[in-house]
Amino acid sequence: MPSLADTTRNRVLFGGDYNPEQWPEETWYEDVRLMKAAGVNSVTLGVFSWAKLEPRPGAYDFGWLDRLMDLMHTNGIGVVLATPTASPPPWLGRLHPDTLPVDEDGRTERWGGRQHFSHSSAAYRRHAAAVTEALAARYAGHPALTMWHINNEYCTSDHGDEAAVRFRRWLKDRYATLDALNAAWGTAFWSQGYGDWEEILPARRTHYLKNPTQVLDFRRFTSDMLLECFTAERDIVRRHTPHLPVTTNFMPLWFGQDAWRWAEEEDVVSVDLYPDPRDPLGAQHGALVQDMTRSQARGPWMLMEQAAGPVNWRGANHPKPRGLNRLWSLQAVARGADAVCYFQWRQSRQGAEKFHSGMVGHAGEQGRTYQEVRQLGADLAKLGPHVADTHVTADVAVLHDWHSWWAGAQDGRPSARFDYPDVLHAWHRALWEAHLTTDFAHPEHDLTPYRVVVVPQLYALTDAAIVNLLAHVRRGGTLVCGFLTGIADEDDRVRPGGMDARLRELFGIRTLHEWWPLETDETAACDGFRGTLWSEEIEPDGTATEAVPYKGGELDGLPAVLRKDRAWYVSTLPEPAALRDLLARACADAGVRPVLDALPAEVEAVRRGEQLFLLHHGREPVTVGVPGTHRDLLTGATVTDRVTLGRYGVAVLTEPAA
Repeated sequence: MPSLADTTRNRVLFGGDYNPEQWPEETWYEDVRLMKAAGVNSVTLGVFSWAKLEPRPGAYDFGWLDRLMDLMHTNGIGVVLATPTASPPPWLGRLHPDTLPVDEDGRTERWGGRQHFSHSSAAYRRHAAAVTEALAARYAGHPALTMWHINNEYCTSDHGDEAAVRFRRWLKDRYATLDALNAAWGTAFWSQGYGDWEEILPARRTHYLKNPTQVLDFRRFTSDMLLECFTAERDIVRRHTPHLPVTTNFMPLWFGQDAWRWAEEEDVVSVDLYPDPRDPLGAQHGALVQDMTRSQARGPWMLMEQAAGPVNWRGANHPKPRGLNRLWSLQAVARGADAVCYFQWRQSRQGAEKFHSGMVGHAGEQGRTYQEVRQLGADLAKLGPHVADTHVTADVAVLHDWHSWWAGAQDGRPSARFDYPDVLHAWHRALWEAHLTTDFAHPEHDLTPYRVVVVPQLYALTDAAIVNLLAHVRRGGTLVCGFLTGIADEDDRVRPGGMDARLRELFGIRTLHEWWPLETDETAACDGFRGTLWSEEIEPDGTATEAVPYKGGELDGLPAVLRKDRAWYVSTLPEPAALRDLLARACADAGVRPVLDALPAEVEAVRRGEQLFLLHHGREPVTVGVPGTHRDLLTGATVTDRVTLGRYGVAVLTEPAA
């Protein structure tokens, strides 16, 4: 299958979404001049162009796009051509109301925004396929075309009647019989037993709590229906251009897609990433998303969207301080990105996102944003030949599973005071602050490459996943597991004993008596640290080799942390420094070390291929020890034993040529 390397060709792709239909045609030539000056080598065209491409049903207007494709090719800029199906034209909703999604209260979502399509609508799928077929047939042989981008940020749910029909069909494929469905859903509770498939509805509004497994299956169904939409369009463009890679852009840690499964259907894995520049942990959030995307791609990946400056959806939309855009972009390259792109090229003057920044902002060519974009383009041109199609390796895997997240994100839980992403971020932050590079993995993936496997929280685990964790420890690997893990099976059925018996034995737990969730401002005193969010009443079985007890309160003397040989269980969320130290110790005991010792707290070090990236997330200069002699690819300077990084500074070190 084609890959990102087929498009990058020993360089880092640099550019972004280009929406020239918003501008008079004379602006296009000015855009090309500025693109070339900034080192842009790739643009994405057509993401939101359906109404422009097909102003009336079946009547296509490709003249403007023909001229753009030719213009890009003439100037040496490749095109990632998008299917425009994320934003159907008004005529589709007017002529085919069944293409519009319906929310859980039965309200139809109208056109006038975007993503207003029903993934289950036969009419939508038919028209989406037709415009995709027309695009692919026309541009398959165009020399500017380098990649296909299907739709945009798939995120639409639908509870309407056509979705109900498809949901029943999906359930029949999954369960085959109503008896099996009733058993999986636990419909003996609250007199919910189904005697006819037609009685089953999507997870619509109910008087009180919904059936949890019905909700879980509806989330699985929604992810699968959107995936069907993606693969249908993908297969069309592949038929015309089997040599070109196909992608679609994930949103970071998006609740609605099983991205592990989706990634298997893509040639290139792409993500959109928008950390808040005011967030002191914005860089760690970026690192988490980058690690996860790289792991889904199993190699180089594509940063499809980021902001060159402020966005427009936060309460106060702050610009990026000088140098931060460059730093975060190079962080993505350090963690495996072979493409650094933006939404969008030129900041819009009209529409809902006119205050969302572009590579060329309202200030124009002289604005700070564009000048920093130019600098970044020059940096990426220097790095491309050295880093493109190289890999990042890690000895630590963080396990993550959408199905477990969906199962745990239910009403009627022991606590609604925390969300799974908060726990995931806390554990990744601990590893990041310990300067340890991590991959992500599905709990049923091959874990043999990793010395340490970390499970922040996996509420629901399949039997196969549990066997996989046990096998990892038997092979000599280290497992560190957080609270509320292994509680339920894949049907959200609580396992006997409140936690899988095999896991209890692995960690040295005889009985998990009770969960003791903590209030937002409540902590649990432990020996040497304080726990947050959660605590558990655990009775050990006497086989543990180490324990850290709770101190005081109802759980006084009971273990907050249990260690049995190479298996650790953490029954609370330790405060950040304590969790960092715990995970650093577990990794050190397993022979896992940071890339560099004695790194300053605000410096991130990542090795990609033969290159060592040093990224300074602070404003005051720091000096980093780097034993030996190296050449900085960004400046060309030779450094020996140490390098000084200024405000948001970056160095990319390689061994000097002999």
